[in-house]
Amino acid sequence: MLRLGIVGLPNVGKSTLFNALTAAKAEAANYPFCTVEPNVGMVEVPDPRLDKLAELVQPKRTVPAVVQFVDIAGLVKGASQGEGLGNKFLQNIRETDAIVHVIRCFADDDVTHVMGQPDPARDKEIIELELALSDLGQVEKRLDKARRAAKAADKDALAELPALEAANAALSEGKPLWRAGLTAEQFAALAGLQLLTAKPVLYAANVTDAELAGEEGPYLKALRAAVAASGEHAEIVPFSAKIEAELAELSAEERVEFLASLGIETAGLDRLIRAGYSLLGLETYFTAGEQEVRAWTIHRGDTAPKAAGVIHTDFEKGFIRAETVAYTDFVTHGGWKTAREKGAVRSEGKEYVVQDGDVLLFRFNV
Repeated sequence: MLRLGIVGLPNVGKSTLFNALTAAKAEAANYPFCTVEPNVGMVEVPDPRLDKLAELVQPKRTVPAVVQFVDIAGLVKGASQGEGLGNKFLQNIRETDAIVHVIRCFADDDVTHVMGQPDPARDKEIIELELALSDLGQVEKRLDKARRAAKAADKDALAELPALEAANAALSEGKPLWRAGLTAEQFAALAGLQLLTAKPVLYAANVTDAELAGEEGPYLKALRAAVAASGEHAEIVPFSAKIEAELAELSAEERVEFLASLGIETAGLDRLIRAGYSLLGLETYFTAGEQEVRAWTIHRGDTAPKAAGVIHTDFEKGFIRAETVAYTDFVTHGGWKTAREKGAVRSEGKEYVVQDGDVLLFRFNV
């Protein structure tokens, strides 16, 4: 399951986006700090392939993959020193896989901006600094313990110390770890701390309705320039919180018609989830039987036993083989029976790397 933490300044559209994504009615109001407790919501991953498989197999139930979104109170400048609600809510997103940074990219006198006027580059820097300072507190505590243990020749502490020192130096300058030039080994050594600025980041740019179907405005261009100047290879997903809120109230058919009337191909939710999957190297495989058709999330490069373990650890431990058919072949042949008759079903072993869209039937022994 993909877990995304939503951060941003107050009144940038975070809670409105969360409500639209999850159909949960988290309070959204035109004043700072209305989101006091973290909101957690589960969102089904839209995948037309799953619908097609269910249409063919006619199972008793269909289970899509899900994404968990965690929305916390808006951060303000000085949160790490206790301004606003402080940064105590950041702990709630430390277990997420990636950070979605929502940035307001429109001007509206009727919607208060905590800093006066929107400035995407400035707003981006404020949140980065607060995340970095929050991480600094975590690293300083760990570093103090590691230094004491290292003096006693503790092997684990000695191995961890260089990564902690490098992280501490960067964070002390207010620099997020994704721009600190740490090695893969150093990031691995820090993994247990669940540092926020070591997580991949996506930018969700809240723009006007017109921008989604037309030319980009100055605020979105300013955000793109700021991300490019920072050297990040982060994707920016433009969305309209207003449109997403309206879409949440519509049926599937009405959603298609509404988007078409606006000249927009896909909803912000779909693009945000796809961007999250791409960012983290995630893929989907399917199981398809009379009882259930289901989508499962794995990492690109996972072998068949690893994919089986997503269903249950016993499947991975006792893995024998995976009956495998590509999604297109499964659909073309109308299911397992004909796919087998036509030779489209393969028997794959422990070394097989699962491909996106594979339909799998695992054989295992426990």
